[in-house]
Amino acid sequence: MDHADHDASTAAQPDLGLTHAEAAERLVRQGPNEIPQPVTHRVRALAAKFWAPVPWLLEAAVVLELVLGNALQGGIFAVLLIVNAVLAFTQESRSAAAVDLLRARLQVQARVDRDGTWSTVAARELVEGDLVRLRAGDFVPADVVLAGGELEVDQAALTGESLPVRVSGPEHAGVAGGQAWSGSVVRRGEADATVTATGARTRFARTVELVGTTHAPGHLETLILGIVRWLVIIDLGLAAVVVVYGAATHLGWRDLLPFVLILVVASVPVALPATFTLATAIGSRRLAHTGVLVTRLAAIEEAAAMSTLCADKTGTLTQNTLTVSAVLARPGQQQAQVLAAAVAASDAATQDPLDLAVLEHAREVGDRAVDERCSGRRLRYLPFDPSTKRSEAVVAGSAGPYRAAKGAPAVLAELVGLPYQEVAEQVEELSGTGARVLGVAGGLDGAALTLLGFVALADPPRPDSADLVAHLKNLGVRTVMVTGDGLATAQAIAAQVGVGGRAARAEVLRDEQVPNGSMSPNATVTEYDVFAEVLPEDKLALVTRLQAGGEVVGMTGDGVNDAPALRRAEVGIAVSSATDVAKAAASLVLTTSGLENVVRGVTESRRIHQRMLTYTLNKIVKTIQVAVFLSLGLLVTGQFVTTPTLVVLLLLANDFVTMSIATDRVRTPPQPQRWTVPGLVRAATVLAGLLVVLSFAVWWIGAGIGLDLAARQTLVFVWLVFSGQATVYLVREHRHFWHSMPSRWLLGSTVADLVLVGLLAWRGWLMMPVGLAALVVAVGTSVVYLVLGEVLKNTRVWRPVG
Repeated sequence: MDHADHDASTAAQPDLGLTHAEAAERLVRQGPNEIPQPVTHRVRALAAKFWAPVPWLLEAAVVLELVLGNALQGGIFAVLLIVNAVLAFTQESRSAAAVDLLRARLQVQARVDRDGTWSTVAARELVEGDLVRLRAGDFVPADVVLAGGELEVDQAALTGESLPVRVSGPEHAGVAGGQAWSGSVVRRGEADATVTATGARTRFARTVELVGTTHAPGHLETLILGIVRWLVIIDLGLAAVVVVYGAATHLGWRDLLPFVLILVVASVPVALPATFTLATAIGSRRLAHTGVLVTRLAAIEEAAAMSTLCADKTGTLTQNTLTVSAVLARPGQQQAQVLAAAVAASDAATQDPLDLAVLEHAREVGDRAVDERCSGRRLRYLPFDPSTKRSEAVVAGSAGPYRAAKGAPAVLAELVGLPYQEVAEQVEELSGTGARVLGVAGGLDGAALTLLGFVALADPPRPDSADLVAHLKNLGVRTVMVTGDGLATAQAIAAQVGVGGRAARAEVLRDEQVPNGSMSPNATVTEYDVFAEVLPEDKLALVTRLQAGGEVVGMTGDGVNDAPALRRAEVGIAVSSATDVAKAAASLVLTTSGLENVVRGVTESRRIHQRMLTYTLNKIVKTIQVAVFLSLGLLVTGQFVTTPTLVVLLLLANDFVTMSIATDRVRTPPQPQRWTVPGLVRAATVLAGLLVVLSFAVWWIGAGIGLDLAARQTLVFVWLVFSGQATVYLVREHRHFWHSMPSRWLLGSTVADLVLVGLLAWRGWLMMPVGLAALVVAVGTSVVYLVLGEVLKNTRVWRPVG
């Protein structure tokens, strides 16, 4: 039998699949294998934006103002409400479009036999009658009946059954093959199966659920909303003081109630949802163009704080282009038998890089890979299992059924009952070049196996790996290499890519475990840069221990058993060759191999984090400034220092203009970014305190230049707008505010805002007019604020991030 026939053979020798012509005709007749997505009516989606806590508050303000006869203020509130709803609706629509694009990019793949050749196609192209190959880590892409092999299938998402279900082909069951349903997950085994139903005709119609649309608030968003909640509480406290003062001084309720309402509204982050969505959506689109698909927007925020990246060697640090570099027979064995047994334990249908490399080498050497003892028809096949670290097959041989196995050398040595020390020198010699070494064993089925020899597969480091590891180090991210290869192979590759020389076998992760699952007090995983001979469950232990030590962890993975570690890590990264299950568990999916896109993900997330830091600090500063100044202004002067109408205009002038922060051109922070609530509040309070003092100064200067009450209220409004814009530029840059150029959108928004507000004040539209002298006072005081703010930024109190 030639190698092509051998590759295509299966346990039960099922019928071949469809031809390409048959599949194309059925695809036209049956339609694609996908479920139509429910369409949300756009009008209903827009109406929903008016039904939430923030809109309720604004709607109450509109009603109150209209009841009190303040039609202008009520109209402005209505404009604010409508603008907020339209912006949120628009950004949500764009986000939904991004999710649709993501679905298309992350579609389930399937291995299918067409015209007698195995290939990988999108699951949506499957049709009834197709012959597909299922293996551990796959989503079952359609309803199928097994034609050969045996699987353990997880149907928990479909039936609620917590234990995997065993599904067998006819050679195991003795009857028609068992069924597996679309959307279930293959946990163990490998089998061929015939598609019986696709798309909407499947039993559970769940294939499309690979990518979820539910948005879970990230840590950053939750933190900001928590801060805003406290600001609202502070404002309510100040409002209560104002109410008591108004009652004691017999202020009219028609004036007092709008003022109190405005005080509360001023603390609400009206533009927060839209700003967050805009910032993360822009970031996710940029990452998508560079080969990083974001399945959970909160991961962009969390990647900014990542301090340790656990990177798989294969495909991330290396080229993942495996080629056989050497075939070494043990004394008394023949090289042809070693290679023939390795071929017998390989299967092209799995599309596993190791199997493909072995089979390709066998095709190249031709007859030198044929041995009559183990080159016959395959009778049984047990695919590679990460937990056993080997694959096996039984084939027809000249002396009877022959059992062949390939896998980790230590595992194969144990399988044949040979002390590993006897072969360690050979393995170390091959591994010292950075090659991945497979042991090969064989013997008559039912008899003891013999270790025949070894196959070395070269997977050289990517040319850019060393530079990218160094780049991550400069960004404050430590790279830890994780591999299932032996220690010598891992150390050789680590030395070439600059990861570090402190290496250990995975046993240290298991030995350090204590009953409560935490780390042993006298051991730490941070002592090592490389972990070799790692099983999938070791990755979860590594992530857990690093997190217990205070690290924010990124983890790359590709297999079904990597899913728990990918979910546990703050930033789970599925590499380009990952299984469907791993992609579903990850928050970032790479579409190309290597670390380059990981670096891009880190830098982009830090820039988004910096933009949101600017927005949040600005919001806290302005809330404290406005609330404290308006309240103290009434208590100290006995007058309203500005009007409710002007405060509403202030919200329009500041909150929505600051949305352009989401597009700001910012520097990438050099270290992982972690927000601390005390640091944020302390920094914001210092600037707000300075602003309150300057606000009173502006009020008294206005009185000194002869402005009446209404004109001073206009001056205060202009000052609050100008100082709000100054705060944006003061906090957007860690160093001096002039060290980096803002984006055109931010700069243009600021210029338009200042010109429009200045024109309104000068012409007296919606407010009492003021002369150029008053505008000069507002501009001059803003310059003073920028200078004094720069001084405060260089003091110990300015530590908004840790």
